[in-house]
Parts: sequence; C-alpha cells; structure tokens
Amino acid sequence: MTTRKPHKHAEFIKAWADGAEIQVYDGALDRWVDVIGNPAWTSERYRIKPEPKPDQVVFPATAGYRGENGYAHTVSVKDQLKLTFDGETGKLKSAEVLRCLTF
Repeated sequence: MTTRKPHKHAEFIKAWADGAEIQVYDGALDRWVDVIGNPAWTSERYRIKPEPKPDQVVFPATAGYRGENGYAHTVSVKDQLKLTFDGETGKLKSAEVLRCLTF
C-alpha cells in the first residue's frame, strides 16, 4: 500500500473549508490580497487572513510651564491629550485635546 502525500496547501484548504478567510501573496503587488470566491490552490503562497490588530489609544503625560514671578514651574497635566495609533501600521490616526489648561 502506498501512502499519499498531502496536498502542499492542505492546511489552508482545510481552514478554508471550515470558513477561514484565505489570502494569496501577489508578487507583482508585493502584498497579500484576499481570495475572492473559491481558491484555485495553484499559487505558491497562501495564508489564513490574520485578525486585524486593534488601534492603540494612549493618554500621554505632558508637562506645561508657567512663568510666575520670573520663574518657570512644571505643571503636571494628565489626561489632557488622547492619541490614537493604527493597530496595523503604528501610525498616528488622530490626536484629540481633551482639556486645555490656561495659565
């Protein structure tokens, strides 16, 4: 009895059959693209589409300075600024001033 070698994409075929979204690597575009419809399984590189990474929100601690009688004083200003970074790229998506201190 001869043993059959599994299809080279068996892992992805099974995942697709179970409902996973599949991507194929497009060398011309140099990126992964979603497979639309039924995959042909003729390309060299497939993967299960990764879950998107959530955006990261930070509230940085900043410092303000106020001149008083010719001296500069450090003023702690927490929760003044909200920064949102894209979970996939790490790039800043938005910056929001929550409170503005007046000196």
